[in-house]
Amino acid sequence: MENKLLDRPFLDTLPVFAQFEGVADADNYRALPDDWSLATADIVDSTKAIAAGGYKSVNMAGASVISALLNALGRRDLPFVFGGDGALVAFPATATATVRETLSAVQAWVADELDLTMRAAIVPIADIRARGLDVRVARFQASGEVSYAMFTGGGASWAEAEMKAGRFRIEVAPSGTRPDLAGLSCRWNPIEARHGEIVSIIAVPGAAGSGKAFQQLVADIVTLAAEQDRGGHPVPPEGPGFSFPPEGLEAEARALAPKGKRFWPKLMILGQTALIGVLSKFRMSLGRFDPLQYRSDVVRNSDFRKFDDGLKMTVDLDPERLRRIEERLERAEREGVCSYGLHRQDSALMTCIVATPLQRDHIHFIDGASGGYAMAATSLKAKMAA
Repeated sequence: MENKLLDRPFLDTLPVFAQFEGVADADNYRALPDDWSLATADIVDSTKAIAAGGYKSVNMAGASVISALLNALGRRDLPFVFGGDGALVAFPATATATVRETLSAVQAWVADELDLTMRAAIVPIADIRARGLDVRVARFQASGEVSYAMFTGGGASWAEAEMKAGRFRIEVAPSGTRPDLAGLSCRWNPIEARHGEIVSIIAVPGAAGSGKAFQQLVADIVTLAAEQDRGGHPVPPEGPGFSFPPEGLEAEARALAPKGKRFWPKLMILGQTALIGVLSKFRMSLGRFDPLQYRSDVVRNSDFRKFDDGLKMTVDLDPERLRRIEERLERAEREGVCSYGLHRQDSALMTCIVATPLQRDHIHFIDGASGGYAMAATSLKAKMAA
């Protein structure tokens, strides 16, 4: 635990807004301090892994970056964003050594246990500002217990591009090195579309920049999605379903223990899953644990929409809402206001970080089940290259 490493005064100044439309309001953001950095990581050739049916592992790898860093630093309030096949976490300079060691360990774990290649980098905010860009952060209050960071300023995207170019690189730790991934889980079943299709959307500023026209586009897309029941939230009101044994049993066990030491972790996961199933079926509580409250919190604490130098949403839309959103995006793209990528699929995936079911601040990452943000980003990059 390294609470002393964190910059409480800055974290305390971050604005918090409760209506998601606030992501388009520049006044809701504060610049990260000059001595902070961004830890960024993603999966190399994620499209190949997706084509081979490994997107659940890709999501697990992306979420593992956040889980490991929050555990290593002993805090859950650092600004972070989950990107499907990767993640970004902002942190103060005093935590650099810990973050470097943790990113190295995560890369080794991803290679050993998920058979994927992860690249990672630490990019100082000072280097980003030297390029004329910035990293500004706000917090969206998803529920009374959980808020998610939103990023703007162009610096996060530049940091990701630098990482992919091989700069600011973090070396991989020796095989067998393991990060602390306590709480990382993926027990829920895929979440089937109820209105039409699960659609992953990425919209970033176009040639016209991120001024008022782009802010208006974001507001319009959010408003159109809001016409759908519950704003297109892909997770049903009663929470996602799960099977027994849970689909993510093996992956979660790999996060908890090395090979040869997974019997007891698997038994614990099976026991917890069975208990939640029984309590939910009979609408019973056990001590401080209320399964219905827990599942309700899962819904509210899900990050199905976010802002990371652009709008990202994974939403459940009927054909008419989707048509209108696409038309608005296409018009904005023609006008140079945005570039966008979009990927359709039948279901969504949920990957979670749950310190303990007895606390209500568990966080849940949503992505499309057949490529989601990674495939939307591929579409976006193809357009921009052309």
